[in-house]
Amino acid sequence: MNVIVLGDGLLGSEIVNQTGWDYISRKKDDIDIDDFDRWMYKLNKYDIIINCIANTDTYSEDKESHIKVNYHFVKYLVRYCNERGKKLVHISTDYIYANSDNERREIDVPVHHSSWYGYSKLLGDAHVELESDDFLIARLSHKPHPFPYDKAWLDVSTNADYTPKIVSLLVDLINNHATGIYNIGTDKKTIFELALKSKEVQPTTSPDKVPKNVTMNLDKLLNF
Repeated sequence: MNVIVLGDGLLGSEIVNQTGWDYISRKKDDIDIDDFDRWMYKLNKYDIIINCIANTDTYSEDKESHIKVNYHFVKYLVRYCNERGKKLVHISTDYIYANSDNERREIDVPVHHSSWYGYSKLLGDAHVELESDDFLIARLSHKPHPFPYDKAWLDVSTNADYTPKIVSLLVDLINNHATGIYNIGTDKKTIFELALKSKEVQPTTSPDKVPKNVTMNLDKLLNF
């Protein structure tokens, strides 16, 4: 199994750290997502492509950037993988479910967060699900360890965990040839409870724009 990671942010870097898989990124390799045809040959020898490239500026109003990175680039990847018989592992987000009922399953219709980030990520997910011949969509949320702030939200419930834990669950799915859509996370908790696992923090409440419950049903993951 020959795997390459696209992107070297927090998640992509941890995947490479745990697996030793190859990676390319906009920063290291000067790749331009607007000119995919110029550098797609770099992917030719790989069987599985893990897409960690995304605009994750959750509350940005830059519609054009979100749609370009989180949707149009995904369309290029799907086309490329289909034409060459490769599997696409697409990293998604729990914000897909931000306006859904709590603990949504992979087969439920997601109601995304009311932002260009949430909208563009849903577009990317839908395109992969409808058009890709071989895919794994990983809906997840992860935090840097230790928790980077002195305060943490008491009023936000999540299945997020620290990046090394989430990556270990993701890598296990990839190594065991999982396909389709998977919610990836650990037991339900508040952001405050998660933060306390790594350091002492003060409790606080979140701004109004932050969704208060992005919990997901994890039965499919647990039964895999």
